Order: sequence, then structure tokens, then C-alpha cells
Amino acid sequence: MSDSSIPCIAASSYLNAAPLCYSFVYGSLKDRCAFLSDEAPVRCSELLAEGRAQAALIPVIEYQRIPNLRIAPGACVASKRSVRSVLLASKMPISEVRSIALDTSSRTSAALIQIIFGHFYNIKASYTTLPPKMEDMLESNDAGLIIGDPAMLINRSGLLIYDLAEEWLKHTGLPFVFAFWAIRADSTRWFNGDNKTIDFDSAKIEGKDHANDLADLYSERLGLSRDSLFSYLTEAICYDLDEDSLRGLGLYYQLAAEHGLIQEARDVLFLD
Repeated sequence: MSDSSIPCIAASSYLNAAPLCYSFVYGSLKDRCAFLSDEAPVRCSELLAEGRAQAALIPVIEYQRIPNLRIAPGACVASKRSVRSVLLASKMPISEVRSIALDTSSRTSAALIQIIFGHFYNIKASYTTLPPKMEDMLESNDAGLIIGDPAMLINRSGLLIYDLAEEWLKHTGLPFVFAFWAIRADSTRWFNGDNKTIDFDSAKIEGKDHANDLADLYSERLGLSRDSLFSYLTEAICYDLDEDSLRGLGLYYQLAAEHGLIQEARDVLFLD
């Protein structure tokens, strides 16, 4: 970090995170932090754990694996319907799948798919981790889990597509939270109190207000319809860490612990 008087913040460059990051890249908070962008959400959690970032938008499962974190209330990447960018692409019906390739960018979704198979469908499947190239993932596996922008670009011909947020909703009736802002406990001075430098909830509001601009930007970047990307930002993704989302998050942590994906389900500690 070039200036120790401002915090370093890390977040994924995927479209689903763009409204939460807008303020730090283009908007009112861009001069209040050093912003690190990485395509893979998992890399952001590593930057946080290493102390190279004071706050990061992390996969929610990583909160249970990295000690001494606090969560910013109010903002997250969640879905209350089909999320459209966290997908299981399969050569066969889900009930017949026995081997799954997991996107290397994924941690929360990798645990979620194991809960879906092990808890909801009572299926024992084998898992391997591969880069998000669907042709390679399916070469020696029945199905592949792929997340983020690459999931929106896959060739779906001849494949069965299962939306993981939709699967979660079908079995639990609850939203699914994929990521939220986590802050190192030794760095909270920038993020709470009356004189806080960074307000993640205000940043969320500013970013959501620029959904049109972000749809235009990512339409050029991804080569997808800006209307479809605008509906993705405003309908498929929910950015509010509300009570229903917290209930879904709590159940996810409980099931992750039951299936040995985390050691225990620690309570979420928010910033004061």
C-alpha cells in the first residue's frame, strides 16, 4: 500500500461485485483508499489474510477460515432467485452426477455444491479443482462448477445447467449470500465510528445508482447484451445483507460445519 494513511481494499473484478466497488474505482471514495482488483474472489481473501489489504470483498466461507475479522453490515453479494453466474454445467441430470470439477476461483460455491449434493440429494460425488474452462472441466468429469463472468460466457449447447442459488432456494426457501465485506480486526479504525473513512453501505447505494453505467461498461467487456446485464445487476443479484439473507447465511454455515467443510460455525461479528 503506497499510503499508510488510507486503507487498502480488495475486491473481485467480476460484474456481480461491480456495484459494491463503483465508489472505490470511479466514485466518491476513490481517493480514500488504495483499491486492489483481482478476477478471482478467492485471491481477495488471501490478500486480506496476508495483511496486504485491510478490507476485502470475500467469499463468505472464508470468514470461517480466517481469524479476527469483522463484517460490514448492510452490503453483500447475494441472490433471492436465479443468480445466473454460479452454475453447475452437467452432461447428465443432477441425480446421475458423480464427479464434479470445481472452479479454482470458487470457495463459497465449492462448499455450496458439496452441501447441495451431500445434504439435499444425498449423493456422494468426487471433486477436483480446475481452472474455469468448461471443455477441460468436462473432459473427465460429469459436471463442472463455474462462477462469475466466465459462467455467463460458457457454451451451453448439449449441457444441463443448474443455478446454485435456485437450488439453494428450492431446498431452503432462503436467499444465498456469496460474498460480503470483511475487515481485519486490527484495521477497523477506517471503517467504523463517527470519523470513519469508508462506509460500505453508502458505497453500495452509490454503486446501485450507477447500474446503467456498469451494464454499458461490462457489455463492451464481455460482449453480452447491456439489457441482460442490467437485469442481472438489478434483479438476479441482491446487494442488501438483510434479515432473510442472514438467516440463509446462518444455515449455510451450519450445514458446512455438519459436512466437515469448516471446523465450526462461528457467529458473524459485525463492525461496531
